[in-house]
Amino acid sequence: MNKVKKFFNIEGAYKFEMNDIRAVIQIINVALIMMFGLSVSWFGLALAVFGLIKDFTTDRHINSIAMHTASATLNIYFLTLLYGGM
Repeated sequence: MNKVKKFFNIEGAYKFEMNDIRAVIQIINVALIMMFGLSVSWFGLALAVFGLIKDFTTDRHINSIAMHTASATLNIYFLTLLYGGM
């Protein structure tokens, strides 16, 4: 465990952040798309849109806005593949 703390430069107790939840949700979204198909992209798109709303109304962090924009764009692309738009 000390090697992990040293590698990630963790000096004190780990502090859970909102981006940790966002990263886990993104991994779950990718896994669900791989297991159940592109139609799960609606779930990912909804999460990204809600995340963007939260980012613009309360958080206002550039990295969160960029991450949610990328997620929304990717899920929109998957939906266009699903419905034959490209």
